[in-house]
Amino acid sequence: MGQIENMFNPKAVAVIGATERDGSIGQQIMRNLLLGKNKRSIYPINPNRESVMGVRCFSSMNKVPEHIDLAVIATPAKTVPKIVEECGQSGVDGIVIISAGFRETGEEGAKLEEEITRLREKHDIRVLGPNCLGFIRPHVNLNAAFSRSNLQPGEIAFISQSAALGSAMLDWAVSSQIGFSMFASLGLMLDIDFGDLIDYLGEDPHTRSILIYMEGVGRAKKFVCAARGFARTKPIIVLKAGKYAASARAAHSHTGALAGSYEVYDAAFKRLGVLRVDDIEDLFNCASVLSSKHLPRGPRLAIVTNAGGPGVMAADAVTDYRGEVVELSKQSMLALQSFLPPYWSRGNPIDILEEADVRRYEKVLDVCLSDPNVDGIAVIYTPQPAAQSTELAKKVVGMAKKKIKPILTVWMGGREVEEARQLFYTNEVPTYPTPEKAIRTYMYMYRHKRNLELLYETPEELPTDLSPPKNHLRLLIRKAAKEGRTALTEEEADKFLDAYMVPRAEAHIAKSPDEAASIASSIGYPVVLKAMSPDVIHKTDAGAVVIGVDSEDKLRSEYQRLIETVQEAVPKARIDGVYIQKLMMKIDYELILGARRDKDFGAVILFGQGGRGVEFIRDFSMGLPPLNQNLARRMMEETRIYGALLNVRALEGIVVRFSNLVADFPEIAEVEINPLAASGNEVRALDARIIIDPEAVDDSNPHSHLVILPYPAKYVTPWRLRD
Repeated sequence: MGQIENMFNPKAVAVIGATERDGSIGQQIMRNLLLGKNKRSIYPINPNRESVMGVRCFSSMNKVPEHIDLAVIATPAKTVPKIVEECGQSGVDGIVIISAGFRETGEEGAKLEEEITRLREKHDIRVLGPNCLGFIRPHVNLNAAFSRSNLQPGEIAFISQSAALGSAMLDWAVSSQIGFSMFASLGLMLDIDFGDLIDYLGEDPHTRSILIYMEGVGRAKKFVCAARGFARTKPIIVLKAGKYAASARAAHSHTGALAGSYEVYDAAFKRLGVLRVDDIEDLFNCASVLSSKHLPRGPRLAIVTNAGGPGVMAADAVTDYRGEVVELSKQSMLALQSFLPPYWSRGNPIDILEEADVRRYEKVLDVCLSDPNVDGIAVIYTPQPAAQSTELAKKVVGMAKKKIKPILTVWMGGREVEEARQLFYTNEVPTYPTPEKAIRTYMYMYRHKRNLELLYETPEELPTDLSPPKNHLRLLIRKAAKEGRTALTEEEADKFLDAYMVPRAEAHIAKSPDEAASIASSIGYPVVLKAMSPDVIHKTDAGAVVIGVDSEDKLRSEYQRLIETVQEAVPKARIDGVYIQKLMMKIDYELILGARRDKDFGAVILFGQGGRGVEFIRDFSMGLPPLNQNLARRMMEETRIYGALLNVRALEGIVVRFSNLVADFPEIAEVEINPLAASGNEVRALDARIIIDPEAVDDSNPHSHLVILPYPAKYVTPWRLRD
């Protein structure tokens, strides 16, 4: 971290490409840096000038008479590798490459970037960018960015992957009088990325909240370690772009089709204690309220209002954002009836009517704060003669400071309520112009609290004597890879389920009609017939499944017809036999339990409502392995089907054991049980599919596919763990 410390608080800065040409990047950067010239030395580098803005100019880096902590490069892309080499030879600690024209422009630009990477590693230099805006640190009076915004010091750090969006957001934040501890534009993240900056800002005494605009995470393991290290003490709030982007992959399973990049990011953020928000304003709205240690215990809100319409709007928003308009306790109802007019709303929202004065508001808030059913309160005020805006605000501030429960305020109107809003800002009481914004922020607060709880769940790797035997399973994978197969047969997949005690319908493979009849007689009719072929992954599409065979005569006729159907559908398919499976007669509901490899976050697990219509129903949630019982339950709770589950404890155990399977085998690219059928308290896997990654078969790192390792000690010093 020493080099990053030096470049973010430098004693000497060089600007390569410094100039006085109006409108140029080199001119703006020089102008910004000279604002802090009393804090550090500034050295313009330009072979065509003797001075820039009254400061002596040098022809190259090796002519500068002082050690340079930070070099800012604003020259054409093709010149950058040579400049990086000069910086390395001069011992520069860190470089900001403002220049564009690298991999975003195509193959030629990508080669330039590769050369910069080589030189960076050769000289051990840290690099921010390229194609970035730079960075600003107001507390040390340093503006090393191509930006016309001069930021006020504050406690919010803002990291943007996009230079253009970062610039626009800075302009908006400045106009809203928001102060910053740091702004950084990451650009193409050749070196310094989100993980590095979270590590740095986690130790920064000026930073209270870290806001991120993210398009892609970059080095996921580094981000995971950094976020887990600091999310408890400094809220990390992310606006993730690309929610509806099409996923460019060939999915072999329903899990692959459902688990898009955005859903994976969402699951990762939850597990890391990171809060994802939906728009730019939410980033800054949440920055202050999440810094408070007093987060809501639950989603149950009381709404206090002096106008019926805004109260209804707030109640609708609570439902929209999956909160709960709480039913007040009997004691609270009796207390309210003792002093409110007979024609009050007698429920929640609590409409205390337009004639409500400050004293009535105060008494109602006292009742709500004392009600054990209430987790938080939204107070709505519309300008009315009975209660003066600022006087009421002072009373609410006093009650909010006691921090019994979160209080969010909605002062609706313009000039008449401006003084009250300023009072709330000054005293750090959350205030919003509309009920919807207040409710949305409250639910973000609750979601953040829930996410932080997941940080304390750190599943450990099973001791060797409790872990299931794996050697025979690895031999199955090696055998498939040697045969050039990526898909295991269902019989092979079932061996994995058996090893990890995932209950399944009894099934055995038959090589002939006689053997099939013997198996069916043993396990009992009715049965299901499935053609076993490494060349047929989606059996139903190829007609490779016959359901409800209830006699020996029917079994013998269907056996031969099944093989002929598959041979006609897939002429070159190799058929190894027919799987005879016990038919589960009664099914209350069908679930799906799957996992796939994500390009950023490695293995991810999916649980939800299953069956053939799974991709249309889209009732699922996701998590990162390894999972324990609590993590499995939390993942299940996020689905709609959860309310119908009768055997939650048994399912939790199945999900945890499935997670162990996924964690134990980096060779598995996709695995899916669909359906995982439930009838009463009985749960059985009826169909399993495993796709292997041949390139991972000889992987010497058993956890290469995991971004969260099953060792709690690895979370302690995040900046020391690098991929």
